Amino acid sequence: MRRSRPPVILLLLSCALLRANDPGGILPPAPPWSGASEALIAKPDHPWITPSEQTGLTDSPTYDETIAWLKKLAEASPFIEIKAIGRTAQGRELFAVIASKEGIHRIGQLADNGRPTLLAQAGIHSGEIDGKDAGMMLLRDLAFGGKEHLLENVNFVFVPVFNADGHERRSAWNRPNQRGPVHQGWRTTAQNLNLNRDYMKADAPEMQAMLALLNEWRPALYLDLHVTDGIDYQYDITYGFHGWDGSFAWSPRIGAWLDHVWRPAMDTALKAAGHIPGPLVFAKNNRDLTEGLVTGPGNPRFSNAYGDLRHIPAVLVENHSLKPYKQRVLGTYVLLEASLKVLGENAASVTTAIAADEAARPAALAMNWGDTHEKIVPMDFPGIAYEEYDSPASGTNEVRWLGTPKIYPGLPVHWNTKPGVELRRPKAYLVPVTKAGIISRLEAHGIRLTRLETAETLTVEMYRLADPKPAAQPFEGRHLLAAKVQPETRAETFPAGSVRVPTDQPLGDLAIALLEPESADSFLAWGFFPEILQRTEYIEGYAIAPLAEKLLAENPRLKTEFEAKLAAEPEFAKDPTARLQWFYTRSRFYDDRHLLYPVGIER
Repeated sequence: MRRSRPPVILLLLSCALLRANDPGGILPPAPPWSGASEALIAKPDHPWITPSEQTGLTDSPTYDETIAWLKKLAEASPFIEIKAIGRTAQGRELFAVIASKEGIHRIGQLADNGRPTLLAQAGIHSGEIDGKDAGMMLLRDLAFGGKEHLLENVNFVFVPVFNADGHERRSAWNRPNQRGPVHQGWRTTAQNLNLNRDYMKADAPEMQAMLALLNEWRPALYLDLHVTDGIDYQYDITYGFHGWDGSFAWSPRIGAWLDHVWRPAMDTALKAAGHIPGPLVFAKNNRDLTEGLVTGPGNPRFSNAYGDLRHIPAVLVENHSLKPYKQRVLGTYVLLEASLKVLGENAASVTTAIAADEAARPAALAMNWGDTHEKIVPMDFPGIAYEEYDSPASGTNEVRWLGTPKIYPGLPVHWNTKPGVELRRPKAYLVPVTKAGIISRLEAHGIRLTRLETAETLTVEMYRLADPKPAAQPFEGRHLLAAKVQPETRAETFPAGSVRVPTDQPLGDLAIALLEPESADSFLAWGFFPEILQRTEYIEGYAIAPLAEKLLAENPRLKTEFEAKLAAEPEFAKDPTARLQWFYTRSRFYDDRHLLYPVGIER
């Protein structure tokens, strides 16, 4: 008998399941896994089964399907509300789901109930979407699964998809390093911006919405849910925060709370559920694991560092991309539930830690955490066995991960321990009214400022840029600028509408990082002041030559300096234009505002 062809839907399902296991047939094998957390999955006939559970936790729903399901849940549950918090660049509404004992939907009421708030966001990189499906499962169980008691001590605010436009750039071929789900979103927004590089410059409308949420809801714990790749290892869920094992933190008391209270609770809950938690680490060399691992604090363009700088307990959660999607989603559920428990049980201690760090006014701020790793600590690393082979494609040795657990004893972990710069704390900054974009962003961050009602002439310190170097290629929509600075004291007039930004405020450290030009995440470093690099008045040769001769005749010190430069720099000595330009820059005709950073500093 002739066999009939399988229905097209079955072929598509088969392709989808193949994609969930291994995109393109190129990933290394995953160690087999089962755990107690599998009991969290709803039965097929459950009335509130999530769209992802309907696929066996192999796929993830579209944005519209996600929001529609959450709206139905909110309509049916007295504990759940959903609120629009902004719009994306393409016009999609962004939503936050609020779970509370009272069914709160107004922002101010969260602070009024006296309970700490956990804010968790998923999909900042929307291909890394584990958190969305885990959060939907947990919200279901808070509403109808017997876990509403967790809301006795804590509020839960959940942003299911932060990068909604990128989420809808869905494909089965977006993340070749990641095992599932079948359909994955895109890393960046519709403006091709990486939101986890945008916290300081706040260019994206999505980020501006998030900053408003942070300012208004003041979470006691902020979880940013991701998926990471790089090397293979046994951990299925890792997390990173400033203050880990006593490492640097701008908020040291918060860092200690995360390290001594939150982290042990997460480790215990995840291990009990069959997961393998660990620290967020990266290989020093992905082709040679024996060189060790690297870790340490980061700069505040990233979520967990930004949270630390503004004194919010913030954790970057990174599931491991080579673990099956079901395993990753369930691990995230366990972490979210355990975070609700530990936050509710330790509300007093976390509130005390936040208040202490908000009240601190350190004399200097360490910034620009880069690649200096002075501290090396050995660890027995739970990795995966691998072999090396000669690749005819790359022409060098490549790594083939074998899927077999292996302990690497005494593997060196290189800690980033040295900042690139220490920034002195001033009393205040004066930002001129001409920099409206800077002022609006300071306000978006929630930084307190006052406006000058009339023009004021003040004696302030200002910076002159030395050797500014704009980047040749754009990064995250902007041309970065590297420059050294030379301070000078000036009498500067600030017009009405200019603002004074005091550093004696809870967000004073954030103001310093934004307004000190040597900070790698300052507004100047992000390219917000390109106009000061341009000189707009010039001098003709018939005027500069006699001017230079006059200066030589009248200023013996200048003559000595010029002759020394001629002797030391032969190329300069042979260049007539450079010689005359040297005199012009030292004359009173030269543009006094060229390379002058227009922000005043009160010391």
